[in-house]
Order: sequence, then C-alpha cells, then structure tokens
Amino acid sequence: MIRRNGYTLSECAVLMVVIGLLVAILLPMLGASRLSQRGMSSSQKLLAIGQMGMMYAQDNADRLFTYSWRGGETYIMPWGSKRTPSDDQEASSYQNQEILIRQTGRIYGDFKFQNYTSRLPHRRYSHLVLMDYLDLPFPSELFIDPSDANQLEWASDPLSFSSGSGVPYSEGDAAEGYDDDGNWTTRAVLQRWPFASSYLPVPDAWQPDRGERYIPVEDTPHLFTDQQYRVQLADGRRLSDVLHNSNKVWIHEEFDRERANPLYFGYDDAQAEKLMFDGSVNSWASGIAAPSVVPELGQMHWQQAYVPIDTFPLPVGGLGDDTPVSQRYRWTYGGLSGINYGSFSFDRAAQPRD
Repeated sequence: MIRRNGYTLSECAVLMVVIGLLVAILLPMLGASRLSQRGMSSSQKLLAIGQMGMMYAQDNADRLFTYSWRGGETYIMPWGSKRTPSDDQEASSYQNQEILIRQTGRIYGDFKFQNYTSRLPHRRYSHLVLMDYLDLPFPSELFIDPSDANQLEWASDPLSFSSGSGVPYSEGDAAEGYDDDGNWTTRAVLQRWPFASSYLPVPDAWQPDRGERYIPVEDTPHLFTDQQYRVQLADGRRLSDVLHNSNKVWIHEEFDRERANPLYFGYDDAQAEKLMFDGSVNSWASGIAAPSVVPELGQMHWQQAYVPIDTFPLPVGGLGDDTPVSQRYRWTYGGLSGINYGSFSFDRAAQPRD
C-alpha cells in the first residue's frame, strides 16, 4: 500500500474553482451588507441631528438652527475686534468665521480662518450653528455620511487643504466637465471644506417663503444668488411655520451614496436619506416628490444639469452630461408651508395641499 500525502493537481484545480465561486458569491453580499449598515448609520445620524435641532428650537423661541447675526448690528470677534456688517449675508459670513475661529483656536497665522462675504454659508455650513450650540468637537463626523469617504478624510486633517490634500480644487482650476466657478480655489473656501456636511438643509429653513429670496444659479446647482444686490434673510424660521411636518424635507443627503454609483439627489431614482420636519427619516425616491418650483424665474418645475464639483460623484452620463434633473425638495412651492411628498395638486394659483 502506498500512502499519498497532499492533493493531486486535478483536486487542487477543483478546490480553487470552488473557492473562487464562494468568493464571487460572498463578496457582493458582504459589500451590500456593508453599504446597508452605512445606510442605517446615516439614518441614525440624521435622526440625531433632528433631535438636536428640536432641542435648539426649544431653547431659541421655536427657531430652526441657522445663522442669526443680522446686518446693522455690532458683534465682537474672538480677537476682540468689532464688526458691524452692512447686510444679512455679510453678517452670516462673520458669524461663520467667528464660530470656526472660536471653536478651533485658529485666530492667527497661516491657518487663521479668513472671512468670505461673497458666499452664503447656509447651504454647507448651517450645521456649525448647531454644533456650536451643543459644543460638539470641530469638525464632527456626526454630520458626515459614513459613505462620504472624501469628507471623512478631509475632516480627519482640517489643516490639510492645499495641493495634495484631495480637497476640491486644491490643485487649481477645474478639469473639463467639472464646475468651473473660479471662486472654488479661494483659500477661504478651501480651508472650510473639512468642516462641511454631507447633509444639506433646504433653503426654506433659513430664508423667507416670499419676497426677495435667494434663488438657483442657472448654470450650476451648487450656488444660490439673489434677485437684488443682497437679500435680507428671515429673522429665524420657526418650526411652527411648517404646516406639513411629515411631508416636508428639512435636511437631505446631496448624494445617494449607499449604492455602487452614487446618485445626485435630483435624479428620479435617487434614494438619498432625508430628515423630515416631524423628525422621521426616509429614503423615498426623488422621482415621487413634488416638482421643484422657482416662481421668481417663472419655473413651475425647476430643472438644471448636475455639474459635479471636483472629487464629487459624476453625472449618470459622465462628465459633460447636460441632462436636466429636477431640484426636487430644494425648492418647494409655498416654502415651509408647502409639501414635498404626499397627495398634492399643482397649478399657478394654488399652493400644494393634502
């Protein structure tokens, strides 16, 4: 009798095939499970943000968290200088700078936070007001989607925002197909990226429903503008201004990141996480939401092409895809009194209603 040790080549080949099949089956399952867990974590973060937003409202006369400094008032900066902004946009920029400097200690030197009054801080940085109210660490992962790898990396090293950092436009001007607004390369913009949030409040949460309002910029979905030189912002929107709490979006992910190819929230089949004004969170498809409406531009369904910022997910059709997509719940007919999901009817004379 001859005792055999090990396997024959044929047996090894069969074993390798079996292992390969198991890997091919299990890897997608593990990947899907990981993404599902990240989606659950993102929902939990939004639920926590909603609860903290309710706490802020209770302590601030029912007001939604946003910038509260106003034009014409005098404020003291962390280094002792006084600032008297001429309008609300300038005031919110000073408040944004004051919070960042006070919370990080970056008052002097190369890394001091510069002021930048040409940009509204409300869209990507309203959460800083809530963080300041709760005295959370700056930056905080609570406001970053677990699947937002870039934002997590930037937040891990807030002092790295120059060339080689991976921060949008830190290498210079935009490559072809990306948003080419020249201000992205401004130092004051670059140094704030590590403190940005993956979750964006709708404009209704910080500006009036009617009158002079900030509206979309037609050639980019990333910037807002005003019809006049400057708009006086709402002096604190209130939770009581919301008439349909369970149907109105408060804060939403910009991208449906819990999938292989992240979708911008405007695409019909995007299922980005959304915090509603009743404190619930859902991932309802964007396509079943009410159309986006910008009366100031005479548009009852506002659509525009999604143009990515450098390092952001690409459009469905790749760079340069100019397919118009709806801006959905970003621009709601009726403002805080309108609805985004549920039964509604639309015409130029009537507001959405249950």
